[in-house]
Amino acid sequence: MSDNGGSAVGLLSYETLVHAVAGAMGSVTAMTVFFPLDTAKSRLQVDEKRKSKSTPVILAEIAKEEGLQSLYRGWFPVISSLCCSNFVYFYTFNSLKKLMASGPGKSRPGKDLLMGVVAGVVNVVLTTPMWVVNTRLKLQGVKFRNEDLQQTHYKGIFDAFSQIIANEGVGTLWNGTLPSLILVLNPAVQFMFYEAMKRKAGKGGRKISSAEIFLIGAIAKAIATTATYPLQTVQAILRFGQYRGDGKGGVIGSLSNIFSLLMDRIKRNGVLGLYKGLEAKLLQTVLTAALMFVVYEKITAATFKVMGLNKKLKQ
Repeated sequence: MSDNGGSAVGLLSYETLVHAVAGAMGSVTAMTVFFPLDTAKSRLQVDEKRKSKSTPVILAEIAKEEGLQSLYRGWFPVISSLCCSNFVYFYTFNSLKKLMASGPGKSRPGKDLLMGVVAGVVNVVLTTPMWVVNTRLKLQGVKFRNEDLQQTHYKGIFDAFSQIIANEGVGTLWNGTLPSLILVLNPAVQFMFYEAMKRKAGKGGRKISSAEIFLIGAIAKAIATTATYPLQTVQAILRFGQYRGDGKGGVIGSLSNIFSLLMDRIKRNGVLGLYKGLEAKLLQTVLTAALMFVVYEKITAATFKVMGLNKKLKQ
């Protein structure tokens, strides 16, 4: 096949598939290792009457009240969603990167940001229903401090899907889509900083160590998470499905619901209330992203080396 034909089917290239599988595997590995931190973050975001703010204290409370296994409650649906989500994101991002590489000019932060935003939008539209279901399953059977929160009774992923559709309508599966679409800036900013720092560290063909990849991934995620955290809290509340707002939610929620949720948090807990759970979120996402990038880079490098594509990897 000619080079022309190769670029025409860039979306179906072997390299892009390797990146997508490696990204999915990296995220699954990292999330499994740091999953209890995600549990603590979800509780702090949704159950605002929980007084404890320190992540170790929250984890100790959950383990004492609900058992040690509850720290991994909802692991399978979260891992399934994450695997699909990262596969879609890495596939789209690297397809765009491959297509843009044939265009004029070198890769720049602006290009990386644009590719990240497009990949994020595709990812949100395709995978939001899975994230709505896993948020519900993750918070099922927990001991809420806020008595207004109702318990749900789902037997698993498929039962959750069918109950939500039957009782709340298909549109509910896309709850929180609007903040999610805004939040595509999170991975977009993360990838922009990650790619920029990686290019700088690897200047002149210098080999980047695993420790450097870990650090670069951690810094990139910390910047992105801190910048977008209040919207992540709103996203979690909307996905949980017990915020009724002004009744104008529709398929993708409404700007008024997002605004009223943000204002309600500020009114009750001050501006810092918007950042409740940030410590747990930073610990979880920064460590998870850092480990994910290490696993991702190792898998892609090893696969390309075995298949004799190591030259292409450096391009």
